[in-house]
Amino acid sequence: MRPFLKMAARAALSLLLPLGAAAQGPDAASYPSKPVTVLAPFAAGGTVDIIARLMGQKLSADLGQPFVVDNRGGAGGTIATGMLARAAPDGYTVMVQHMGLAFNAGLYEKLPFDTARDIRPVAYIGATPNVLVVSKSLPVRSGAEFLAYAKANPGKVNYGSGGVGSAGHVPMAVVASMTGLTMQHVPYKGSGPAIVDLMSGQIHAMLLTIPAVMPFIQQGSLRALATSGARRSPALPDLPTMEEVGVKGFEYEPWYGYFVPAGTPPAIQKKLHDAVDKALQDPEIISKMREQGLEVKRMSQQQFVDIVARDTAAWSAKIKALGLRAD
Repeated sequence: MRPFLKMAARAALSLLLPLGAAAQGPDAASYPSKPVTVLAPFAAGGTVDIIARLMGQKLSADLGQPFVVDNRGGAGGTIATGMLARAAPDGYTVMVQHMGLAFNAGLYEKLPFDTARDIRPVAYIGATPNVLVVSKSLPVRSGAEFLAYAKANPGKVNYGSGGVGSAGHVPMAVVASMTGLTMQHVPYKGSGPAIVDLMSGQIHAMLLTIPAVMPFIQQGSLRALATSGARRSPALPDLPTMEEVGVKGFEYEPWYGYFVPAGTPPAIQKKLHDAVDKALQDPEIISKMREQGLEVKRMSQQQFVDIVARDTAAWSAKIKALGLRAD
């Protein structure tokens, strides 16, 4: 009887070993072994979507599995971020997001996730300044003229954005606060409808990412006045910065990067980071990103973690001071 019991015990142990290995989490060595879902918190055609698809094609080629973009727009990106926070921490659900992630912690009183606790920054992609564009019906042709016109017409200049607390709203509210201007904010459900109304003259101005608005600038549908970075953008080198036209101390260059659920094994985080880092060294990727007005920059995962933490704290303070709420 005893030999039988020993054999049964060995058999039971052999069955438990694979389960124990599985409990340790997904195998980083074989990652990815199936398609990866890439959450994009905004509609197709926007800057996040464009970047996610460019990078996804490269990562798919390099890692041998599809990186499938899933657009889950709404609520300033919090819907997609909530989905990421609830996803299995196995590397098969990731998110491409911009600095709006840092805004949301200050904009929303209650979020279905904790940005610092539930979301893990993995890989920085790059940053792009925004560009101040106006309707051709507005009688201004430079950034300085725009500021002067808005000052002379308090409350009569309106600017659109993709929604309360969006990346087009918060920086413009900061500009108004820094310059003492009174402008009206007109929120839309996405920047696409706002751009249509801007071209038709229904609204006067918007601060938009260069990729989202470049085609309209090139075809003459909108008038570009200034960019928001610390220096002039290589994509629009003839445009002055907001600092140059009179908004002293203003700088806004939203970053873009990859995020995963907290708890994703460090080895998988490293593999994803290293794959993104490799992609950002590809001359074709660099060229395509620059065409979109985005300057790629390689950095360590910890550097990106520190940037997200710093900007979340800084923008939360600004948003609180402005009294902005997205609830």
